[in-house]
Amino acid sequence: MLWFFKKLREFTECRGFLPILSMQTTVPSLQISEKKGTIQNEIVYFCSEMKYNTVTLDNGLRIIHLPSSSPVVYCGYQIRAGSRDEQPGEEGLAHFCEHATFKGTEHRRAWNVLNCLESVGGDLNAFTTKEDTTYHAAVLKEHIGRAIDILTDIVFHSTYPQAELDKEAEVVCDEIQSCNDSPSELIYDEFENLIFKGHPLGHAILGTTENVRTFDAETVRRFTRTYYRPDNAIFFVYGDVPFSKVVKNLCRIHNTAPACTDPSQAADAQTHADNMGVASSGIFKPFSSEAHGETIIMNRQTHQTHVMLGSRAYDIHNSKRMGLYLLNNMLGGPGMNARLNLTLRERHGLVYTVESTMVSYGDAGLWCTYFGCDPHDLKRCLRLVRKELDSLIRLPITPTRLHAAKKQLKGQIGVACDNRENFALDFGKSFLHYGWEKDINALYKDIDGITAQDIHEVATEIFAPERMTTLIYQ
Repeated sequence: MLWFFKKLREFTECRGFLPILSMQTTVPSLQISEKKGTIQNEIVYFCSEMKYNTVTLDNGLRIIHLPSSSPVVYCGYQIRAGSRDEQPGEEGLAHFCEHATFKGTEHRRAWNVLNCLESVGGDLNAFTTKEDTTYHAAVLKEHIGRAIDILTDIVFHSTYPQAELDKEAEVVCDEIQSCNDSPSELIYDEFENLIFKGHPLGHAILGTTENVRTFDAETVRRFTRTYYRPDNAIFFVYGDVPFSKVVKNLCRIHNTAPACTDPSQAADAQTHADNMGVASSGIFKPFSSEAHGETIIMNRQTHQTHVMLGSRAYDIHNSKRMGLYLLNNMLGGPGMNARLNLTLRERHGLVYTVESTMVSYGDAGLWCTYFGCDPHDLKRCLRLVRKELDSLIRLPITPTRLHAAKKQLKGQIGVACDNRENFALDFGKSFLHYGWEKDINALYKDIDGITAQDIHEVATEIFAPERMTTLIYQ
């Protein structure tokens, strides 16, 4: 059962749950009021049973507030800057900046940063992805002011003392080495590098130890000055606190925040276009069913053979993405009744872990499946995986199986929504990148609209043998 809950947790992370919630929709606006002074406008949206508030400050910062009955408040800054925004030779810089912000500010030393929320039982954390960086907190509602203050301080007022950065560089290097010691994690990074070869989406978020040890305070300041701007971020709040209290606190604190040097969000929309391999429109080379795969074998001196196979897939805006999401869940989702798990683990006893993953970025995507097996079972496992993929290409899914797959996916999404922290992070991320949120009933409606023909077309495109790239650790 531990395996099941691990898979269900992964379902709520960015590899699974968020891309579905982030599908574009028209959000009904029922109340719009103009404000003077610090607040530019206030809009209250009603999405089915979900009511949220949003406001934009004069410095461009958007505040997203979703009330709930929980006494625990989840809040944080999400910044549109990730590893894909790094220049050649800077691989790992976005993640290093995330670590560096905790090393002291204009108002606090490093220890005070760590103790600020911990002393009242709260939690302060951060993470970096390919497209964004998040600084978030969980506190009892009476400490929301303290959480807003410390989050704003580390994001916009960090000083990056060189002595602290030198120590933190070794911490990050240990993190990189830890990942390198785990082939089941490392293979995901190296597979993306194969799929997005020559593009910043391909390199690992953590970067390399060689790069990390070269980052100094000025390098960090240059990156954060460029991307850590109020107009390039959102502040999200999910909990039982008044919207007016949140806005009042942020208005007060941001009076001393750095002025936005370039308030034009149009310029920010072109950020990714500056990366190598991206067209001038900011779009990665469009998905093509004519892409060709390859097979790469690496000697990692591992007891097990670790295998990843997959191909380029659909970006977040592609209408076929929902069909692939349902198909992916059928093949290797968190359920123990996933087809690949039933075949490789339950029926033949060849693997402990087999899973499939779908990732959708703003302008690119990939689908892949992973398994680990004994070396002498490699060929057999590959044949069985290929057989499952071919069956979906050759035979349309039956109405009974399609109905069951939809029912299971909707149930999993409902369970995942009950994780308040992950829900808050996903809610904010949707606004950061797309400016809207989709309520769960509209999402269920989209799932119900998927047809057997949709599934067959996606399987034919994505699972074609000539498209498959295979990476093997042995």
